[in-house]
Amino acid sequence: MAWFLQRVALSIVLLWVVTTLVFLSIYMVPGDPVELLLSQDGAAPDRATIELIREDLGLNKPIHVQYVEKMSALARGDLGRSMVDDRPIGREIALRLPRTLELIGAAALISLLIGLPAGVVAALKQGRAFDRFASLVTGFAQGVPVFVVGTLMILVLSQLLKLMPAGGFVAYASDPIGHLKLLFMPAVAIGIGLSAILFRITRASMKDVLPLDFVRTAHAKGLPERYVIVRHVLRNALMPVITVFALQLGGLLGGTVLVEYVFNWPGLSGMLVSAVSARDYPTVTAVILVISALFIGLNLVVDILYGLADPRVRK
Repeated sequence: MAWFLQRVALSIVLLWVVTTLVFLSIYMVPGDPVELLLSQDGAAPDRATIELIREDLGLNKPIHVQYVEKMSALARGDLGRSMVDDRPIGREIALRLPRTLELIGAAALISLLIGLPAGVVAALKQGRAFDRFASLVTGFAQGVPVFVVGTLMILVLSQLLKLMPAGGFVAYASDPIGHLKLLFMPAVAIGIGLSAILFRITRASMKDVLPLDFVRTAHAKGLPERYVIVRHVLRNALMPVITVFALQLGGLLGGTVLVEYVFNWPGLSGMLVSAVSARDYPTVTAVILVISALFIGLNLVVDILYGLADPRVRK
């Protein structure tokens, strides 16, 4: 329990540090955020308008006062309001975040169903036809950019074969079948590259564990092959697999921009890009903080899984 509480406390401190750095980074951006916002279309806003908006947003207060107010608001779950349309940012994030998480979750499931068992089989059949073929295919899949995969899928499955819609979004509650059809191609586009990474790290980790003494001892005891592979080899090989897989999922939290753009999937990454284009700094800050919090939470889960998989970590 002390180990678990220590990890939670460390995650909270890390989140505070990230929040502080994101807050301070806004003041490192050249120019006045309000002036940049009002002059996007080449307009020349007057000073009175700029000062009025700065006062309304609280940007005219000393930086330490703004910092305290920002941290207090975040502690209450208030992510602020957009500079562009004055809408609550938290409400928009709450609408878009589940879509991105659903997309990442579907891609993760696809990669686990393909990459993990393929990596195990390839490690057990080192140098054979399946190992060589799978390594060749995953090397190609890992090298192809995700937007190329998405574009090809649209061309083949949507334009030529007419099997899937080209893109868009419909709520699951409104049309479950239509929702799953729209989710399929972007999830596969992400899952292909993720499967290749998972395959390679699983294969390499299994190859490192298979020759170890405790595996030979388990075979010498006459234990069934499947039991040895699952109970001894795979369990000990999962540590680096969990690490790499979690880092890849964390990177996808803000890295699904191209997929969401290609398939017109209204997720969190698209919101971040739109906010950056509109110089909506409160929205940019809020989205970055949410992504950072999810990434830190994901690493906390990985730490817990480490402790469960290997009791030595807890010591």
